[in-house]
Amino acid sequence: MLRSGRFATLVTLLALCTTAVLAAQDDPDRAVAGGGAMPAGWHARTDNNAPLANVKFVIMGVGQHVTLGPAAIFWRDADTASAGYTVEAKFWQFEATRHREGYGLFIGGSDLAGAGQRYTYFIIAGNGQFLVKRRLGDSTAVVSGSWAANPVIVKTDSAGKAENTLTIRVAGGKASFRVNGTEVYATDAAGLDVKGIVGYRVNHNLNVHLGPIAITR
Repeated sequence: MLRSGRFATLVTLLALCTTAVLAAQDDPDRAVAGGGAMPAGWHARTDNNAPLANVKFVIMGVGQHVTLGPAAIFWRDADTASAGYTVEAKFWQFEATRHREGYGLFIGGSDLAGAGQRYTYFIIAGNGQFLVKRRLGDSTAVVSGSWAANPVIVKTDSAGKAENTLTIRVAGGKASFRVNGTEVYATDAAGLDVKGIVGYRVNHNLNVHLGPIAITR
């Protein structure tokens, strides 16, 4: 017979699982016209090996424009950083999502097309929250804790639009994560993946313009 504490824990876990399943059913990856192809030199990888048919990534104006179905990362092999660097890009969200969905930068990418993919990512959502996580193969690990609000993050307006600049600075054994020039989180770089490819991460059903990634050393 389950003790009350264990029973309460089991009930909580079941509730969380049920909520996740219902959310996925309520907001499936949408179909995207014109998807499936990447510009020369660019690569993409979707979460859970979802088809690229519903991933549209095009060079547009200054930067790239992405319209998703499934969540994905995007990168070029030449965009790398190892020690003492800053990575920065501006992002424009163009429409609201049904649930909280994040977009932003990743660093320390390795084996991105393989089973051992690894990277650290920094994303924001339209509700003014941010999150730092690591990708470790098929799993992820939270770095910054749960989603957290910060007033420097511009929230989406009534039309679902917002503009923010994300920066990751790795130097002196520390990693600093900034939005619009203000640090929102910092931690020891030793606990992260910081050496490797840098690129973008965009979660599912988002419509976002990605400014060029600037890497300075």
